[in-house]
Amino acid sequence: MNIRDIVARALVEDLGAGDVTTQALFPKTVPAVGTIVAEERDGLVVAGMALAVEVFRQVDPSLACAPNAADGDRIPHGTTALTITGDGRSMLKGERVALNFLQRLSGIATLTAKFCEAVKGLNVKIVDTRKTTPGLRALEKWAVTLGGGHNHRYGLGDGILIKDNHLALAGGDVAHACRLVIERARRAPHGLKIEVEVRTLEQVQAALDGGADIILLDNMDAPTIRKAVELIKRRAVTEASGGVSLATVREIAAAGPDLISVGALTHSAPAADFSMDIVPR
Repeated sequence: MNIRDIVARALVEDLGAGDVTTQALFPKTVPAVGTIVAEERDGLVVAGMALAVEVFRQVDPSLACAPNAADGDRIPHGTTALTITGDGRSMLKGERVALNFLQRLSGIATLTAKFCEAVKGLNVKIVDTRKTTPGLRALEKWAVTLGGGHNHRYGLGDGILIKDNHLALAGGDVAHACRLVIERARRAPHGLKIEVEVRTLEQVQAALDGGADIILLDNMDAPTIRKAVELIKRRAVTEASGGVSLATVREIAAAGPDLISVGALTHSAPAADFSMDIVPR
């Protein structure tokens, strides 16, 4: 993950031909102090501080950045997370990009922490999915780990995951198709774990018969997940997925899966609330 390149692209996107408003209002250097403050009422998990600092460094290397919180820190409402001193014009140029990184990534880390807290004491891992912002997957999956979660596949080459559309393309009876695609996957010279998505107990048995390493229990309610886990008897890793929310995740976890994958960690995390104030010095 090269944050320098990511930040550079973001600044090109935002600055473009330049900050015409700041250029029009302030022809000379304006000594100033900027503060970025956490406004989230229940506190948050910081993610993106390194990127925020890199934003200001690239905009103007003469700016002095003093972080008061590091990535992964849990901070309460009202905490000054970052102080910047130098030319106020440069702060204005970097303000939105720095806040965008902090708000997006801290939102993911904070939501992940809430899911992890909801299953505390149970032997299960919260994992993410590939439902990420195009081009920002590495950052968003990093934010998940800062919140206490774990990463699932980074990309399609990291593991074999046979989903409903793969089974549909294989044709015929679902149970037969499940066995067929596992057999085909086994013959491929990859050495990767094979995971199969199933929606019924019949499909669970088919995945077991086919020798799946991981069985993804898709959109099953908690009682059915419990029956599937009992049927599998630890002959495969179990993953529950689909319709998982903060309201349901503990019940799902109590049913006994090894993993719970939550797409919402990255595709629906609300932005964390930060503000930035800039005052003359």
